[in-house]
Amino acid sequence: MKTHVFYILTICALIFSISLLQSCSTVPITGRQQLNIVPASQMMSMSFQQYDDFLKTNKLSSDSKQTSLVKSVGLKIQKAVEVYFEQKGMSAELNGYAWEFNLVESKEVNAWCMPGGKVVVYSGILPVTKDETGLAVVMGHEIAHAIAEHGSERMSQGLIAEMGGMALATALQEKPEQTQMIWMTAFGLGSQVGVMLPFSRLHESEADHLGLIFMAMAGYNPEKAVAFWERMGSLKGGQSPPEFLSTHPSDGTRIANIKALLPEAMTYYKQ
Repeated sequence: MKTHVFYILTICALIFSISLLQSCSTVPITGRQQLNIVPASQMMSMSFQQYDDFLKTNKLSSDSKQTSLVKSVGLKIQKAVEVYFEQKGMSAELNGYAWEFNLVESKEVNAWCMPGGKVVVYSGILPVTKDETGLAVVMGHEIAHAIAEHGSERMSQGLIAEMGGMALATALQEKPEQTQMIWMTAFGLGSQVGVMLPFSRLHESEADHLGLIFMAMAGYNPEKAVAFWERMGSLKGGQSPPEFLSTHPSDGTRIANIKALLPEAMTYYKQ
């Protein structure tokens, strides 16, 4: 009897392992294999709803010049992403994207991008970005998180850990509250300041990598990223570091890694 049970469990584990392997996807540029069991269409649907809810409860900036700059930089990076994916024959992976770039009136030093290209920049980060290129560093990095599907990867990990790999649609139907908690853990947009929860060091490094290339393809000098992260690092001196720093640690290691990536990024840069 025990042998029979062990055999069944082994078969189930094998089937589960095969299904996980089939759920692997590849991160653009870095080539890293990641686990992703959540359909992009479902992630985007939830993302768009959450984004709309956020905009209803947060004030858009009334500064037309700054708003125009955010939208202009966003569009340039969007175009760079689309060109990159077209060159690699992967344009289909951007199906369903509904790009949107908004500047929110807030003292928070922060920015984020949700699945499907939904971007928010907080006005409080603009004094740190200083200029258009600095803003491109931030937006390139945040858009890279979405392009690399870091949120979907984290959501997938949550579904496996909490629900044994249950499909998102099933989880939403059978365990809506628990599924919502997993979503909040993945994105954290229900918090008072609407800040995404910290990504892992791996995800941060990957976003730095992709972000440098996207901003370079958009016509911005990726070498300027070093100065931006140094400025961000200098803000740590206060008692309460900016929210952007709590989710995006800026230290010597990160800057050293960015400098090591610059030769590759510069090959995409055309002045």
